[in-house]
Amino acid sequence: MLPRFEIVDRQRPVAVVGVPFLSEQYDGRRAPSGATAATPHLAPYAAIEVGLRPGAGSAGPTTLSLTGEDDTRLSVHLHDRKVSLSVARDGSETRHRSRRHGRCATEPTRLALALTGRHLAVLTLERGSWVVRGRVDLGRTGRRGSQADTRDVDWLAGLTSSWATAGSTPGVTDWSAGAFGQLGLRDLRLVTNADGSPYRAKGGDVLFTATSAGPGFFDTAHTSVWTCPPDAPTLRHTADLYFERSDRPGAWGDHATHLVRDGDRWLVATSTWADFPSERRERKTATVGITLAESTADLTQGQHRLPTRPLSLPTRGPSVGVWDPHLVRTPTGGAGEWLVGYVSARRFFDFHPVLASGPSLDDLTLRGAATDRRATEGTTLVRVGPEWRVLASDGRDSPRRVRARYPVFDLGLAEVGVLQAPYPTNIPWPSLVPPAAGAPEDDWLLVTFNGRPYGGPLVGYGTHGEVVVMRPR
Repeated sequence: MLPRFEIVDRQRPVAVVGVPFLSEQYDGRRAPSGATAATPHLAPYAAIEVGLRPGAGSAGPTTLSLTGEDDTRLSVHLHDRKVSLSVARDGSETRHRSRRHGRCATEPTRLALALTGRHLAVLTLERGSWVVRGRVDLGRTGRRGSQADTRDVDWLAGLTSSWATAGSTPGVTDWSAGAFGQLGLRDLRLVTNADGSPYRAKGGDVLFTATSAGPGFFDTAHTSVWTCPPDAPTLRHTADLYFERSDRPGAWGDHATHLVRDGDRWLVATSTWADFPSERRERKTATVGITLAESTADLTQGQHRLPTRPLSLPTRGPSVGVWDPHLVRTPTGGAGEWLVGYVSARRFFDFHPVLASGPSLDDLTLRGAATDRRATEGTTLVRVGPEWRVLASDGRDSPRRVRARYPVFDLGLAEVGVLQAPYPTNIPWPSLVPPAAGAPEDDWLLVTFNGRPYGGPLVGYGTHGEVVVMRPR
């Protein structure tokens, strides 16, 4: 029996430079007018950040740049509170500035460059919050100049980061460069052992994978790993996971991920959202799949780029895509049986939960599909007493009778109950942490998210959300 939950905390760990490869601070008059450092990256999720002295945003220009060995240079500029971007490649340069959002509302205290997927963005810290003041899609056809392949692993390995200022007095107090962090977190999924129990780090902390939101749509996000003490749940970033694909080269920020410890290896099931188009007219041929990676490295620490293979999953009726994987191996039979929960879409966006099972992840058959749903995702397997149950999230675009709730299904995907918990905005996943050994039976933890955006009006949909923590009432 699952308890009734209430919200006890909300968190939003925003960081532009999430993992600094280097960091320097300057003391007054000794500050230089620029600096450069090699910053090889595993994937196109890079950031540069500088602190600005009072008045620097209104003084001489300050420029941050990522430069490849092929002399491709991606830059952001701040001058007199106005921000812009430039792309230099093959002897030509284009400049980009938002007419509506390209001027700071107040004196900025920090300036940042972010490369997320194929998007270059400029951010300013104003009144304590980051604001996206400009963005350009480096892969958009029809734009002036040639395109940079930001997913090319050799190009990424040769990147350098730099900053420069032309002011008459030192205007930069510090700088850092490294891997892009996040503007928000969503799709939080408990890291588990193959039997579905929580994987616990030393000290008993549980871990979650999450989608780290970038300054834009799904194609600016990537997968991250976070540790969390269950008794005082505050998330701390520990790792980033990037992916390769078997059907095309490059490094990808696929997300909506489940990380599973299976013996002496990790299994990583993820959803191929990293190139899903933001423009509706481009979705006629789009698809989303689920891929599987295996690794013996410690994926809970550091940065990793993982080769993957497609995970073939059955659906009921036509399907344009599957996502939100969750894997559990039960002790049924001699070698056990895999249960795989996921989502299938009839079209974008009309989707429902599905469950498959089989003796191996390469031999799965359909177990159930809740085809009466049209906006239900976050499929999650959880053991409640002696029974396995499938939890999901009925979004607000669902039929009225099943709107904004957490349904509980049996393994045939017949609804058998509803999880009693507040339902934030967006489609929050019901990620449950069961009581630890020796803890009271009702000592559950529910960690989910909401749809609250961040970064200002330019970015549009995709920067959500806040982490929402719940405890039994």
